[in-house]
Amino acid sequence: MARTSATGRERLRAGGFRLTRQRAAVLAAIEGSEEHLGVREVLVTVRRNGPRIGLTTVYRTLELLAHLQLIRKVHLRDGCQRYVSARAGHGHHLICSRCDRVVEFSDCRLGAFIQSVAERTQFTIEDHWLELFGRCKGCRDGRSRVRRSGGSRSGEAR
Repeated sequence: MARTSATGRERLRAGGFRLTRQRAAVLAAIEGSEEHLGVREVLVTVRRNGPRIGLTTVYRTLELLAHLQLIRKVHLRDGCQRYVSARAGHGHHLICSRCDRVVEFSDCRLGAFIQSVAERTQFTIEDHWLELFGRCKGCRDGRSRVRRSGGSRSGEAR
């Protein structure tokens, strides 16, 4: 079975889910990557390292892991998503609207704003994410190529 964090095993079991070989392998692929992975990249990584798995199982497993807050989704402008481990706290993303490069940052100064919104709307705010879209330096300088649909790794232009 793929190496999976204790937190991953605990959250799956606490949610009433079994830790199957496929779930463990998908979680290990995400946890083992410093990159923001697309669904097909997860599929290739899992198939290279372990159990037989289909694309539908990868999609379902990613949705489950996101629901359990073991991974985070990065939403791209074209509607596609990438996934990253939810290791510690929360992170925010800068996403290049030309090449889809994703840069994560954790400097979050939204506390006072979130508190104000919560008070004004009477919501108990449980979480948030911030995704800022723009052009990376490589695209502004004309060095990056436009990424076609599919999943190149974050920070890589095709």
